Amino acid sequence: MARKADPPDPVAPVRTLLEQLNLTTAARRLGELLAQAETAQPAYSEFLRQILEAEEGARWERKLQRRRRWSKLGPPVTLEGFDWAARPQLPPQVVKELLTCRFVEEHRNVILVGRPSTGKTTVAKALGHAACARALSVYYASMAEVLQTLDAARADGTYRTVFRRVTGPDLLILDDAGFADLSREAANELFRVVCARHRVRSTIIATNLPFKHWAEFLPSPAQAVAIADRLIDDATILRFTGTPYRQPRAVHGAPLDDE
Repeated sequence: MARKADPPDPVAPVRTLLEQLNLTTAARRLGELLAQAETAQPAYSEFLRQILEAEEGARWERKLQRRRRWSKLGPPVTLEGFDWAARPQLPPQVVKELLTCRFVEEHRNVILVGRPSTGKTTVAKALGHAACARALSVYYASMAEVLQTLDAARADGTYRTVFRRVTGPDLLILDDAGFADLSREAANELFRVVCARHRVRSTIIATNLPFKHWAEFLPSPAQAVAIADRLIDDATILRFTGTPYRQPRAVHGAPLDDE
């Protein structure tokens, strides 16, 4: 006796249709959601809402993952363990307000200035991750890396694409500003980036040098004034003072003359 063919899966056409509509999560979880519905017996409209919410949630998470990956921020950084007591003159409520990312919506800048190893990069990355969590576009790099990339793009004919990548994100984070002296062309490139983003996009600058010393790494005081003037316009400035976090385990020998 011939074996009877298995009855067709009544859910298969629905799953296929969902896949054709690019509702991939709804298609993948359809069996699971149907099993839950058989138990809970929700209204038809409620069941439809559950399917669409599952799809929307998955799409949102994929979008956040793309934002984090594109940002170059690296592993997630928060301020939960930040030692505010080591920075007594830095009000934690001001920094926590910045974590709402309202400054990004208002197209304002944030300037983090202070000695090395005082937490500037940690705060800058935490703000960047907070922006990514709100699906804002973020790009993080050292100032030197951005300028070198733009210079290389001029040589290989990709300048416009790279310039848009730097100036287009909702939030640009430039770390280690002032770490190395800039050539006149590099300073002009920085000026173009700052001008393109002024009052249109938000920029975070982390620097060891107060703006009055920017002429030390820029070729001319005029360039320093022109760049700083646009960066500090309606910006929030956070000053990091106190003892650096990174300390040696042990020090041996007599102090140096200039130590």
